[in-house]
Parts: sequence; structure tokens; C-alpha cells
Amino acid sequence: MQTILGANGTIGSVLAKELINYTDKIRLVSRNPRKVNESDELFAADLSNPGSVDQAVEGSDVVYLVVGFDYKVKVWEEKWPRLIRATINACLKHNAKLVFFDNVYTYDINAIPHMTEESPNNPPSKKGAVRKQIAGMIMDEVKAGKLMALIARSADFYGPGNDKSFVNEMVYKNFLKGKRANWFVDADKKHSFTYTPDAAKATALLGNTDDAYNTIWHLPTDKNILTGREFVELFSREMKVANKLFVMPLWMIKIVGLFVPVLKEMPEMIYQYDRDYFFDSSKFEKRFKFKTTTYQEGVRNTVEQLK
Repeated sequence: MQTILGANGTIGSVLAKELINYTDKIRLVSRNPRKVNESDELFAADLSNPGSVDQAVEGSDVVYLVVGFDYKVKVWEEKWPRLIRATINACLKHNAKLVFFDNVYTYDINAIPHMTEESPNNPPSKKGAVRKQIAGMIMDEVKAGKLMALIARSADFYGPGNDKSFVNEMVYKNFLKGKRANWFVDADKKHSFTYTPDAAKATALLGNTDDAYNTIWHLPTDKNILTGREFVELFSREMKVANKLFVMPLWMIKIVGLFVPVLKEMPEMIYQYDRDYFFDSSKFEKRFKFKTTTYQEGVRNTVEQLK
């Protein structure tokens, strides 16, 4: 049995489509799980309850933790450590392997222009401090020889069916409404984005490769990174709309954040947009001979499937 905790999320649903290539025993866990494959087992659970996590993990060989909480520091500080501890305990109890889907917030600010799995963990943000804490909880158990686990890290998302991504919200949806695309602070800095189907395919592959465990992997991401301006232009071209862009300065983000909750959380993360942001996934690509989707192809597929 391979179990997805947070199955209704952006990665959970596409991950389920990939796991069917490895097993027909897939358990989808969320408050209101929905089948992706005909053979999926649905398990309704409140994952904020440690007892529910234990029940959801029971009988699993591999557990994929792909939960996404509200983008608020207080929520993360309260919920993430508790969920990680409950998941670790359940995996230890039921002898399950753990695959944790992570982001890059734990890395030092000076690593952002070229992030690798070896980049220093020294987060400059409160959200990053939470990510460092929970990744450390997992890897401490691995180093102690108790838990078989891996951390799969992704850059910012884009792709079909990803309503919560920065790109879909501020570029695609704005163009769809006849508005200008939005970007943060500096659209002339390069910025890596991970294509969600690639992330799901790679996560399934890692979870089903025994010697991939007990380390950290960057999920495959096109190395031919574009600037924000170039990325927006790809969308305008594929959507056949005028290429109009508004770059939002930090002072405006702070003001708009008084009325838009998600933007209220952005100022501490602006360091990821005011400099080049390169997510290096060459370790994964070399190990698995993986052909990463290009930005041109990914944007084309995204626009086509979102129509």
C-alpha cells in the first residue's frame, strides 16, 4: 500500500496518477478524498489529529506527505511540527517509508542564485525557520537509523490544475480576465519554476527506488531559467493576448497586504524575487536520466489544459 497524505492538493492528485504505474494499492487521505484512479482506496481523516494520522498510515509501505497548510506563519508554526511528529511516529510504528514533499525556504539567502541539495540551511524568514525545523525532525530520525525517509524539494510551482501557484494566479488568471500580469519587485531577475507533472512523476519514482532514501533530492526543473518578464511573455504568446506586465514594488505589496491575506505574508519572502533564483536539479536528472519539461512546453501544456 502506498499512501498519500494530503491527496486533494496540487501535488497529491497528480502524484496518484503517477503511482498507478507502480502499484494498484493506493490510499488517498484528506478530509474529503476523491478518487483519481479506479482502484484508489479513500480514507477520510483530519490530519491535525495524531490518531487519525496513525490510522491513515497503518498498513502502508510508503507514505507521501504532500499536505499544504494555509500560507500563514502562525498556522505553519502551530500545525507543521505536530503533523511531522505524528507522521514520523506512525511510520516508525507501522514500518513505513516516508517521502516528504518540501520547498526551498530553508536555504540561506545567499544560496538563492544557485540552490543545490548541499546549500546551507539558514533561512532568513519565519516560514523558512519552520521548514528547517520539520526537515530536521525527519533527517534526525534518518541519521539515528530509525526511519527510512527522503525529502523531495521543489522550486515554485507552475502547471495545469494548480490554482494556488503564483504563476497561475498572477499571470494566467489575470491575462484570462483581460488584465495585466503581475510580478513581484523585479521582473528582470531569473526565477526557476518546477512543472507539477514533472514533480509528481519524480516523486513517485523516488518513492519506489530503495537506494534513493535517506537523503535530499531536488525535483527536476528546467535549467534554462527565464526572467519573470520572459516567463510572462511565454504565457501571453500561448494565450494570444497582449503582453502587459505590472511589477509590484515592496511598498505596494505591504499596503495591498492589509486587504489581501496572502500578500500580507509575502514581504518576508521577497528575497526570493529581488535576485536571481536558480534551482539546480542536476543530481536527480543525472541519477535517473530524466528529461525535464522545458518552460516553453510546460507553459503550452498549462494553457492548453486550463482552457
